[in-house]
Amino acid sequence: MKKNLIRIGIILIAVLALYYGSTHRGLTSNTVSSTHATTKNILIVGSTALQPLVEKASSMYEKENPNTSISVQGGGSGAGLTQVQAGSVQIGDSDIFASQEEGIKPSKIVDHKVAVVGIAPVVNKDINVSNLSMKQLRDIFTGKITNWKDVGGPDMAITVVNRSSGSGTRTVFEDSVLKGETAVKAQEQDSNGTVQKIISSTPGSISYLASGYISGKNLRAVKVDNVSLTTENIENNKWKIWGYEHMYTHGKAEGQTASFIKYFKSKKVQNGIVKELGYIPLAGMKVDKNSQGKVTSK
Repeated sequence: MKKNLIRIGIILIAVLALYYGSTHRGLTSNTVSSTHATTKNILIVGSTALQPLVEKASSMYEKENPNTSISVQGGGSGAGLTQVQAGSVQIGDSDIFASQEEGIKPSKIVDHKVAVVGIAPVVNKDINVSNLSMKQLRDIFTGKITNWKDVGGPDMAITVVNRSSGSGTRTVFEDSVLKGETAVKAQEQDSNGTVQKIISSTPGSISYLASGYISGKNLRAVKVDNVSLTTENIENNKWKIWGYEHMYTHGKAEGQTASFIKYFKSKKVQNGIVKELGYIPLAGMKVDKNSQGKVTSK
């Protein structure tokens, strides 16, 4: 009798365990699938020049669209273009046209211009040089000028800091300044943020930054041919070092991706955080620039 009762007890325990496990798994599965069904994820990778603006716009968009989750990562324009072409991200951010990046087929991706960015040479605060001619700037970045005294500064070696290969900011700068000449061998950094920190802490250093990163008491922008980087000077092309900011999609943008890009181009964003963070809205540009860097009046 006792053995039978024990057997029945074991069977009941097993049945209850199976029932509970099945129910628990079912609840977990339903919860996960429900979350995936209602949450729309957008992954954005690429340009660090555009990154601060995209992060701010993404945060605003998520507040207005709580079922959308947007992840923004850097990596450079080359990474953005490569990954969006492969279809591994929804949006690839770039400072350059797809045609300017080796290995990218423009026909496979769709361009959405979203803003304009100015790029300026920046120096450590200890360098008392406030203006350089375009030729002097070119000669510094090609290694022909190596001491600040040759451009009116102190008797100090020039430390050039460059962006790494694949950087759209570097491509825009070199197309505008170097004009086909070879850049001097120098330390290379992966992001605008890292360059900002290095110039701020390295005496005698020079590099270039997207307008959204030109801040901090230990670095300052340099005029070129006595022209300052301002919105008006970029819009009129008096300031020559600028480029479009692009959001590329793998084919036609759809769903929440299309909705976010439309939001980014809205007056709320263009006349708001685009200006606040030092970028230039597309609507104000009086000139166009094509993928070969040629500028034409609108």
